[in-house]
Amino acid sequence: MAQKKLQRFAELNGFPNVLQFPKEMAGNWHSFFKKDHPLTLELACGKGEYAVGLGQLYPERNFIGVDLKGNRLWVGARKALAQNLTNVAFLRTQIDQICTYFSPGEVESLWITFPDPQLRLSKAKKRLTHPKFLRLYQQFLVPGGLIHLKTDSPDLYRFTLLVTETYGCTVHQQTDNVYADPGIPEDLKIKTHYE
Repeated sequence: MAQKKLQRFAELNGFPNVLQFPKEMAGNWHSFFKKDHPLTLELACGKGEYAVGLGQLYPERNFIGVDLKGNRLWVGARKALAQNLTNVAFLRTQIDQICTYFSPGEVESLWITFPDPQLRLSKAKKRLTHPKFLRLYQQFLVPGGLIHLKTDSPDLYRFTLLVTETYGCTVHQQTDNVYADPGIPEDLKIKTHYE
C-alpha cells in the first residue's frame, strides 16, 4: 500500500490540475483556469467526486476540490484529466489555511460533502461548519455566497442548524432525506465514496 501511495504522490507532481501548497494564488485562479468563470470549492473533497460531478454539470463554472490527503486527491485529479474537465482543479492544503489561497470575493460558493463529523465534543472546533470555519469562509466568499452541506451525520446536521440559527445565517433549503425528494436537483444526486 505504501508503494502505491508513493507512486500517486509522484504522479500528483506532474498533474496540471493539481496545486500542492502553492504560493501567491489568491486572486489568480481565473488565470490558472484561463477562464473568467465563477469559482466553487469542494472542501475536504476526498476523492473529488463532487468537484468532478459539478464540473460535468456546469461547464460554465470553475471548481476546486480542496483536501490535504494527496492519495485521495489523485483519484479525482486523474478522473478530471481523463474526462478533459479543464474547469476542475485540486488544491492540496489544510482547510484552516484556506484564506491563504483566495482573495476577498473570489469564491461564489462552497460544497462540504460528507465531512468527518468530529463527533467527540472535544473535536467540535474541527467541524467544517463550526463558527471558526464560517468566519474563514466569509473572508473569501462573495457577499451572499452559498455554503452547501451534505451529510449523513444527524449530529453534524443538528450542530450546523444550531450554528446557523445562533449566528443569524440564512438557511435557503434543508431536508432530512435528500434522496426521498422526487424533485432532487442534479447537483444533489452526486454521490461520494463516503456516502
